[in-house]
Amino acid sequence: MYYSITGKVIFYEEGKVVLENNGIAYELGVSANTLSAFAKKGETVTAYTYLKVAEDEMSLYGFFSKEEKAMFINLISVSGVGPKTALQILSGIDLQRLAIAIVNSDSKTLSKVKGLGKKTAERIILELKEKIAEVGGGDESDGFFGLLGGDDTSKDEVVNDAVLALVSLGISKTEAVKAVATARTKTDKLENIITLALRSFDK
Repeated sequence: MYYSITGKVIFYEEGKVVLENNGIAYELGVSANTLSAFAKKGETVTAYTYLKVAEDEMSLYGFFSKEEKAMFINLISVSGVGPKTALQILSGIDLQRLAIAIVNSDSKTLSKVKGLGKKTAERIILELKEKIAEVGGGDESDGFFGLLGGDDTSKDEVVNDAVLALVSLGISKTEAVKAVATARTKTDKLENIITLALRSFDK
């Protein structure tokens, strides 16, 4: 219903930001990362939004980026993970590390997020690994290559090229993304990323 809201920050506190647009104030539930990005009164910002409708409530959530919104939607699709837990996860780990942890089945890293138990971490990996790895499948997931590759646009292209190279060699996209995500943490050069990724399949 609401894709995004652009408005002036009139109030903020932990877990909440209020944006005013044309005389209407919108209260948004937010992660610590989004709060940090928006925490300046009087500043005009754009929040990508998600409306949660339940029998007894309507809650609006805001995100500083499309990627964070997409990850939130993925997280709440997991059995037992609600909006509150999803925001807690997004507050406890940055998007890049979260995407890599899911793709690499790294439940240990996820379990370090405050309030997130091992069983829930394993369930998140089980239910989201394929979704996160199969990047580029739609508007809401287009940014996950970037999450796996880092913040620099040129590095994102390197990740894309490395994955495409592995896929052209007959490696599945899921396995290619996993191998490249791991290799990318060790080097920025395309040739080295491909080499390290290929070596991981020989182990």
